[in-house]
Amino acid sequence: MSQQFKSKLNQTVVQYPTDYWNDSCSVEELTYAVNQGAVGATTNPNIVVNVLKKEMHLWKDRINQLIHSNPTWSEGDVTWKLIEEMAAHGASFLKPAYDQYKGKKGRLSIQTNPAFYRNAEAITQQAIHFSTLAPNMQVKIPVTEAAIPAIEEATYHGVSVNATVCFTVPQAIAVAEAIERGLDRRASSGKPTHEMSPVCTIMIGRTDDWMKVLAKREAIDIDPAYLDWAGIACLKKAYGIYQQRGYRTRLLGAAYRHLGHWAELIGGDIVLTIPYEWQLKINASDIEVKERMSNPVDPQIVAALYSKIPDFRRAYDENGLTLQEFTTFGATVRTLRSFISAAHELMGKIRDFMLPNPDG
Repeated sequence: MSQQFKSKLNQTVVQYPTDYWNDSCSVEELTYAVNQGAVGATTNPNIVVNVLKKEMHLWKDRINQLIHSNPTWSEGDVTWKLIEEMAAHGASFLKPAYDQYKGKKGRLSIQTNPAFYRNAEAITQQAIHFSTLAPNMQVKIPVTEAAIPAIEEATYHGVSVNATVCFTVPQAIAVAEAIERGLDRRASSGKPTHEMSPVCTIMIGRTDDWMKVLAKREAIDIDPAYLDWAGIACLKKAYGIYQQRGYRTRLLGAAYRHLGHWAELIGGDIVLTIPYEWQLKINASDIEVKERMSNPVDPQIVAALYSKIPDFRRAYDENGLTLQEFTTFGATVRTLRSFISAAHELMGKIRDFMLPNPDG
């Protein structure tokens, strides 16, 4: 090979249109990822809790300063201000890529409050606010029923959206259509769109997780290895539709559970947001870096999933879910509950600063 690569991840992004992001705003992890060729990063309440546990020494003085400088703030106020500042700090590591690619890359995604999942207006207003925290912010909006109009409206206001809490083909299509409407409205109003870079996440590992829950709960007779392909199958199908229809949104694969969630998507014009520990596993693996995005999932696997698990059919078929069912789909409920719980856990850590436990 004439060209030298730093790693398998670096080789992936140099040879193919596949971008990769660091699935964290951790300073240590972002530094590693940017050196490997990462051109983005993402956060959510779970990630922020873990970053704070790992890098509390970087933030404890600032937390105390926020508390003492704002004597009427609740623990929620302090928590969300901290989330904003952690995201803006992480975004600074990506600003060179943002400048190099003129806004199309180099962004950090910040999660809107997951408790707003039923309130389109609240989601939209927070998304617009978050987009002002740094020039290169991307804003995560969950793909619930209320969020589809919020995605359109935020896009119209110039927010580069990262649609998240998304697991299925019908959700991904609804996102792309909402962003198209928002971009068209924005262009019709004479407002620029050329530096916007919307993405739609499919949390492929969480799609797999839900199929495994169902297979166990319903005692479904299926090869367990097939369940690791559910998310990949949905993403590849959505990718084909996106390419055919020319949507201006890129797909993003997230929620890693095995190395196939990287290897099987190499070569696609997509984004892979990869946790630090999985970046290390990828770079240490003996998997060849080659194009696999165009390889269909084994039809026998898809057929088994489709015939045996009704929720796979709902996830895989273009019209498998109605808009109203986005919010109640099992993977959506599980993920929202996880994100909301993590936000409360983060507030609990702030509470320990504001009201230290007198019992020790």
